[in-house]
Amino acid sequence: MFFQNAPANTINYMIAGFAVIYGVMLAYLISLVVRWKKLEREVEELKEIERKGE
Repeated sequence: MFFQNAPANTINYMIAGFAVIYGVMLAYLISLVVRWKKLEREVEELKEIERKGE
């Protein structure tokens, strides 16, 4: 009566879940790259300030 003949079709939820997970990972990696480049600029600025102080 309430029994299903086949398993539930949840492939769409699985694909959506993977899309969200990979999207979050991509956003995190982009954030890391942006922060790394900002850090490199700050290091160069500090080196320049140090050179001027000598």
